[in-house]
Amino acid sequence: MTASRQQGAQPAGRRIAGHAQDDHIADPYQRQRKLHEPTACPDCGAIFHQGRWQWGDTPEGAESEACPACRRIADDLPAGIVTLAGAYVAGHRDEILGLARRQEELEKPEHPLNRIMRVKEEAGAIEIATTDIHLPRRIGEALHHAFGGELALDYEPDGYFLRARWSRD
Repeated sequence: MTASRQQGAQPAGRRIAGHAQDDHIADPYQRQRKLHEPTACPDCGAIFHQGRWQWGDTPEGAESEACPACRRIADDLPAGIVTLAGAYVAGHRDEILGLARRQEELEKPEHPLNRIMRVKEEAGAIEIATTDIHLPRRIGEALHHAFGGELALDYEPDGYFLRARWSRD
């Protein structure tokens, strides 16, 4: 695996602080003001409660405001892109996309803002757009672990964006 910024070893299943946390780069889709609690997203049903977005039943009297993930989806501005390329991708498309969706399923229960926005296929490559910078890394590392190949992680130096590229011929 190659990366523009090397990471140390981490225990399986545990997320370590990424580039954005190290440099105190904030997601521009996070509100600068504290939301009233509870607040419910009218699009996905996530609830802002106890200082964070989480899944749950919408409490009576909850305010309504779109969560950062739904706002990104509406604006079509991903925080991360995973590009999959190489001869192996064409022959194993369903298996690869299944693994990517499984990573989203594993992430989403605890982190409702971490979602796949869209999957686009063109010119022999697949592009997966996400609402955060953690899911692309997780998808890329899972592909690298399961199928080998080459993985590159490129964080935008002055912003909240990750481009992950995985390829195998």
